[in-house]
Amino acid sequence: MLTNAGYAVGLNPTIREGSYIYSGTIIGDNFSCGHFVLIREHTTIGNNCSVGSRSEIGHDCVIKDNVRIHSSCFVPEYTEIYEGAWLGPRVTICNVFHPLCPSAKECSKRTRIIIREGAIIGANVTILPGIEIGRDAIVGAGSIVTKNVPSNQVHFGNPNEKYTFRSMLKCHFDGPNPYQERLSIPPKENIEK
Repeated sequence: MLTNAGYAVGLNPTIREGSYIYSGTIIGDNFSCGHFVLIREHTTIGNNCSVGSRSEIGHDCVIKDNVRIHSSCFVPEYTEIYEGAWLGPRVTICNVFHPLCPSAKECSKRTRIIIREGAIIGANVTILPGIEIGRDAIVGAGSIVTKNVPSNQVHFGNPNEKYTFRSMLKCHFDGPNPYQERLSIPPKENIEK
């Protein structure tokens, strides 16, 4: 483990030019980040994670194993991202309803974002404060997420609306469901349509 200036990074890291890791941060093995990544203090990142160029991770975040955060993402303080989740390019997560309010910093602890295991967040998605994205849920590119996304559901739009269940998706090229093998929750036998 590499320790320097109050932070710790596990084995086999790839940290590219212009990236900054603040003190109190702990990062697991096989971490990779692009150029100009900022990881704020007291954040914990698990094993086999990657963060794309020009992304910012706020302080006091928890990011579990095997998470992929693509380029130009903003992940604010107190966000929790669970194992195997995937954030596409330019995902923006918001955690304060009223940024100029004197209580905004305190409120951000109560309006944190939770992204559960295996969730996929498409490119250019904006997630509003206090939202939870369920296990194996998918949020379509360009969506504005104004309400929770239950496990195994596919939501998209502005504001986000339920489209279908993840287990019901079809390949664009007549192949099998592209997500079936990644599901961490068994499909329900009686699926509402």
